Amino acid sequence: MVNISFKHFLKMEIEIKRKIMYRKAMDLGFTHPSVVDCSQELDVLLNKYSKAINKAS
Repeated sequence: MVNISFKHFLKMEIEIKRKIMYRKAMDLGFTHPSVVDCSQELDVLLNKYSKAINKAS
């Protein structure tokens, strides 16, 4: 069983990263390397969260 606090932590990290990415995209444009890097980091967090949810099922 996956620790519930770990899933909660991941959800918080995802929301923070999403907000950072959105702000960067508004300032720099969606294709700026910094925004792309942030998007890739968000993808990693989303994949970890998905795996954590699937393990719990």
